[in-house]
Amino acid sequence: MRSVTVIPASVNKFSAQPLSATEKRKVAAYARVSTDEEEQQSSYAAQCDYYERYIKSRADWAFVKVYADEGISGCNTRKREAFKAMVQDALDGKIQLILTKSVSRFARNTVDSLTTIRKLKEHGVEVWFEKENLKTFDPKVEMLLTILASLSQEESRSISENVNWGIRKKMTDGKFSLGYSHFLGYDKGADGSLVINEEEAKVIRRIYALYIKGMSPYGIAKVLTEEGIKTPSGKTRWSDSTVSSILRNEKYCGRALLQKTFTPDFLTKKTVKNTGQVPSYYVEHSHAPIIDPDVYDMVQRMMEGRKRGRDRISSVSIFSSKLRCGDCGSWYGSKTWHSTDKYKRVVWQCNHKFRGTKCSTPHFTEDEIKELFVRAVNLLLTEKEEIISTYEMMRDKLFSTTALVEERRALENELNVTARLVEDCIKENARIAQDQTAYEERYQSLVERYESAKKRYDEIVEQISDRTIRGEQVSIFLEKLREQDLIDTFDDDLWLSMVDFITVHDKSKVTVTFKDGSEIKLDR
Repeated sequence: MRSVTVIPASVNKFSAQPLSATEKRKVAAYARVSTDEEEQQSSYAAQCDYYERYIKSRADWAFVKVYADEGISGCNTRKREAFKAMVQDALDGKIQLILTKSVSRFARNTVDSLTTIRKLKEHGVEVWFEKENLKTFDPKVEMLLTILASLSQEESRSISENVNWGIRKKMTDGKFSLGYSHFLGYDKGADGSLVINEEEAKVIRRIYALYIKGMSPYGIAKVLTEEGIKTPSGKTRWSDSTVSSILRNEKYCGRALLQKTFTPDFLTKKTVKNTGQVPSYYVEHSHAPIIDPDVYDMVQRMMEGRKRGRDRISSVSIFSSKLRCGDCGSWYGSKTWHSTDKYKRVVWQCNHKFRGTKCSTPHFTEDEIKELFVRAVNLLLTEKEEIISTYEMMRDKLFSTTALVEERRALENELNVTARLVEDCIKENARIAQDQTAYEERYQSLVERYESAKKRYDEIVEQISDRTIRGEQVSIFLEKLREQDLIDTFDDDLWLSMVDFITVHDKSKVTVTFKDGSEIKLDR
């Protein structure tokens, strides 16, 4: 007759420890709060204190540590340093049981939660969720954990959507917030608005003035670094990218473009550039400007002109985009000759000299360019009083933008009105049955009206920018000319302030064009 003898289990199936073992179980706890607000700080401290006291009160437990993440989201584990350290210690055998308040404190991401629990379970480490009274060594618990973790994840999604809605509502109302500690030129006012910091604003105005004068972002960064001026983040070394970001930041002219980036996935919380996926909001006159809006627009035009292309405007060197080939019209660029030997030197020649039809224009060394400049300036100074008096009489007529600004304002109103009419037309067609041929004609007429106004508006904006650029450059030129005497040596600042470009015809014939339009022809 067959007989069966039951051999009772003698070791724990998860930890492989003898069931009769009296060794204390190594226990740790995990605590987390997801914001830095004061009321959450008290919760954070209370969790840590509670778990330490509780674990130490158990005679069968050995206290390891309370691992805690402060002000960290639970949506993923990548940035939760204490959590990751705890898991690693558990895998290394330093922990056998982890206590935590609830499933949502452990993780709000279903995949992260279950993956971590299974990994710990494989290494004989149990997790105890106090609120739900669930222990992961219980074979029935995994389905419940999946449901609870999914609910926590859905809660995170709902919270994220509500927060995003609140942010976009504020943007619709023209409200926004900034990282003031890294925003050079402004402080946070008592009511949360932007208040100009006059000392820092001087740096911003200087950056714009140097760029308008012709200096590159790299050159400006070098000047600011040499003078010991602190960057927005408080560093002593400026980069050209920092200068460029200041030159492109619309907030310096009293405007605000909101929702430049957005977060498509509430789990990863990774921000991406908004290229039309969600609405953006452009607020005019949102705060006091440091830079005049027309000057800001002018700088954007100048930066646009420096994009890559056959005839792009460069400003890497003070001589970049200053010498023009009289044969093909292209700019001169620098070339290094004998770069590996003692005869090394830098020359400037037409960038397209050997492309297609060969240009006959010669190269120049930097010393030769400087000599041409000194000669041209001294000749110009002989007509100094006449040039200044002519521009004083013609300034308003040449550079005034008053009429253009009025027309721009009228066109802005026309665009707003027409856009509303188009929107009303579409809504009416969706709401009321009507002749679609008549609707299409009306819709098309409104679209054409809008496009016509927009075309004229863009032309006006360009004209205002052109006049502003020209007026600013001539003002700088006249200021330098007024205070200038004959010179013996080359001066970088004078060169940037006065010279528009030099046209090279041949080695003995060049034309120096100054920023007021004056030309000096030099023969050698």
